Amino acid sequence: MENFYILLKYIVLGFIQGFTEPIPVSSSGHLIIFRHLFHVDIKGLSFEVLVHLGSLLAILIIYRKDLIRLTKNTCHFLLTRKEHAAPDFRFVIYLAIATLPAGIFGFLLEDKIGDISKPFTVGVTLLVTCVALWIIRNLRGKKQDGDITLKDAIIIGLAQTVALIPGISRSGATLVAAMLLGLKQETALRFSFMLYIPVSFGAGLLSIPDILGDADFLWIPGIIAFLVSLLATFYALKWFMGIMARGNLKYFAYYCLAAGLLILIFM
Repeated sequence: MENFYILLKYIVLGFIQGFTEPIPVSSSGHLIIFRHLFHVDIKGLSFEVLVHLGSLLAILIIYRKDLIRLTKNTCHFLLTRKEHAAPDFRFVIYLAIATLPAGIFGFLLEDKIGDISKPFTVGVTLLVTCVALWIIRNLRGKKQDGDITLKDAIIIGLAQTVALIPGISRSGATLVAAMLLGLKQETALRFSFMLYIPVSFGAGLLSIPDILGDADFLWIPGIIAFLVSLLATFYALKWFMGIMARGNLKYFAYYCLAAGLLILIFM
């Protein structure tokens, strides 16, 4: 019975992480609330790294064609300086620039972020997310991949840094910034989730020694949680892409409003 409970705990937390990662409601915030409500936790970083890698793999699968194109054209531009490959090269450079703020501030503020990872913080930040999503609910930008500027990349990167605060959705923060800057919905989505790749990959790479050195980690439940997170992220992102295309972001604003108020009132 105990083994079943442990497996169920891993599956549920893996699903929550995977499903909420690509949608603008904050995966970290939902995990904090779930752990608080049901007194469920998993010690150590190995579990968190694995479920985030599951989300990363799902995003790599969905955007595989874009990634292959960007890689080919970036290499082609570096070798030949052909102008037709320049927009994809600049896109990659801007992704790298936008990644830096979150990496730097995440390293510097790691301990302080842990100190504010509480339900009250999540309740407040979900209300902030609600307002931000409501502001952009009807925006329809015109900028495509090749129209992104250095200024756009820096602002979107700084928005991703704000998402270090528990309850602020990473995808939500970057999408709000991108759409306020005039990016088309499809371009905003692509840039936002491409931006997730180096951050998640870098964190996973740095955590490999911790995972391998964690003698207490339960590998079978962990791998199952990884697969659950992968599948949940894949289908949640596909679902969210359809919602973005139909311009239904207001429903996420409603959800964040209701969830934020309930957390502040009852927790």
